[in-house]
Amino acid sequence: MKTLEQIGLKALRRIDPETAHGLALKALRAGLGPTAGPFTSPRLRCDLAGLSLPNPIGLAAGFDKNATALAPLSRSGFGFLEVGAATPRPQEGNPKPRLFRLAQDRAAINRFGFNNQGMHPIAGRLAQRPKDAVIGLNLGANKDSTDKAADFATVLAHCGAYVDFATVNVSSPNTEKLRDLQGKAALSALLAGVMETRAQMDHPIPVFLKIAPDLTTDEIAEIAEVAQIAGISGIIATNTTLERIGLHGPHAGETGGLSGQPLFEKSTRVMAQLAGLTNLPIIGVGGVSSADQAYQKIRAGACAVQLYTALVYGGLSLVDDIARGLDALLKRDGFATLADAVGSGRADWV
Repeated sequence: MKTLEQIGLKALRRIDPETAHGLALKALRAGLGPTAGPFTSPRLRCDLAGLSLPNPIGLAAGFDKNATALAPLSRSGFGFLEVGAATPRPQEGNPKPRLFRLAQDRAAINRFGFNNQGMHPIAGRLAQRPKDAVIGLNLGANKDSTDKAADFATVLAHCGAYVDFATVNVSSPNTEKLRDLQGKAALSALLAGVMETRAQMDHPIPVFLKIAPDLTTDEIAEIAEVAQIAGISGIIATNTTLERIGLHGPHAGETGGLSGQPLFEKSTRVMAQLAGLTNLPIIGVGGVSSADQAYQKIRAGACAVQLYTALVYGGLSLVDDIARGLDALLKRDGFATLADAVGSGRADWV
């Protein structure tokens, strides 16, 4: 199976990245993907803001923007899925090309700009979701919205009944002025609106906040404070970076958010700083492509991790490899549960 997967990945890497991504989703819907479900063990089973996970390996938002492959993705090895980002109204996003591979760096640059079909069709698909999987939705704002902060609450109100968690995404670098909402006053007001909407749900769900890696120490401290006061359930650290250091290839200078291996150290350091400022659970994302890197994120303070760019280079079989490898690392180091390992190596990152 892995040999066939590698042949398929090699073929996909010969064509335009966004086209290749669309073909990969079609292949998944056609049944051409792992089907064994998530690998689990007593060590890997964990709790994330009240959500019971078979393992801590999640799919990051952006892979399945429109929630079109929920069933196959739920069988592909992940402990949880995050789809979207969804905005109130459909939007095309930024002009193409807007996704670029940096193969030598095992990275990607994207400037999609929250392209999606809008909350109405996405909610319809989420209503038909597999019930035995943990599935969340990334909330976004329309580019031309006059009240971006209100958009997040609007999507939560429309889609919240169909998901297990929601993520407030104020950290995409590809929607103008979106990252301005990470400021203390703006973020406090935005989260207040989202949490008010959450309180009105029949079954309130965990709400996470996804932050950028391009923050100062003071900004990280402010976000931790605002998150605690707002009563959100956890923080996802981090989104893509605008930083460009030591990249290779013809696309190294493209504008947009950089993801993949070059982000690993930066995102892990931000996450470790956060872990020292708050008791909220943290989901580590950015550059995870191996069991060892997932383990480093967890020891730096993450309760769970998410993947995306690594799948471009390693395929979906990577998910099972990471889960099994992480289980072996926990066993090697004498941790009876994942929770015992969380934060055990944070001092190495701060």
